[in-house]
Amino acid sequence: MNPLDLSVLDLVRNVSERIILPRYRNLEDGEVTEKAADDLVTVVDHEAEDLLSDGLARIDASLAIVGEEASHADATVLDRLSGDCWIIDPLDGTHNFAHGKPPFGVIIAQSSGGLCQSGWIYDCLTGRFCHAHRGNGAYVNGEQIYSRPTGCDKPVAAISRIFLTEEQRALVDAKLAPHYELVDIPRCAAEQYPRLALGENDVSSFKRTLAWDHAAGVLWLNEAGGKACRLDGSAYRVDEQDKPGLIGASSPAIWDRFAERALS
Repeated sequence: MNPLDLSVLDLVRNVSERIILPRYRNLEDGEVTEKAADDLVTVVDHEAEDLLSDGLARIDASLAIVGEEASHADATVLDRLSGDCWIIDPLDGTHNFAHGKPPFGVIIAQSSGGLCQSGWIYDCLTGRFCHAHRGNGAYVNGEQIYSRPTGCDKPVAAISRIFLTEEQRALVDAKLAPHYELVDIPRCAAEQYPRLALGENDVSSFKRTLAWDHAAGVLWLNEAGGKACRLDGSAYRVDEQDKPGLIGASSPAIWDRFAERALS
């Protein structure tokens, strides 16, 4: 790992050990609230984001900071996504964490001109550290990895139905279910992207495409040799969060076939 990777790893591990893990299955009444329907936030999200923001500013103070919770409190923070910035998901998988179950993690991205240049995904419970820099491959704990399909007769598809309309759910059942083994999503991008590259899932689709959830994972999966981009084939940009539709797959061939069926 290069010095930047080591600095980020030290930071996310420290935040996990100091802030996140001590409150796992140990949240008090009033420490979990709803930002929106089925969208939870905990005191841990806020405390972890504060500590991560301070740490990233020490690593490179020239970059603006876009944190999930800061953006929720002040939508103008999102304007920073078009420039050079750090992007922070302080506790990805908050719903799982709040219910005392895995998976959950920390996601950090570094973006320039709307495109993610570096990404880091840390699993708080296992210590798995996924990292990638544009044009330099994908790594897990310092070892380069290459995306591999599951090899199942029917490709394994993890499809989020949480934010789909009834009509969209019906289309999934009609167009995709006959051709794929459908499995539940982990409700955690910090887990879903590794599943796509490490032989557990073959394809996943996302309706909400917020930068803190997807910037690092899209870069990491593409660098591993998988394929992650918009449904129309365009590159994922962090400054186009309101643009719907994102597919990630363990191989370009699986991505192409899934998109063909989804659009047919």
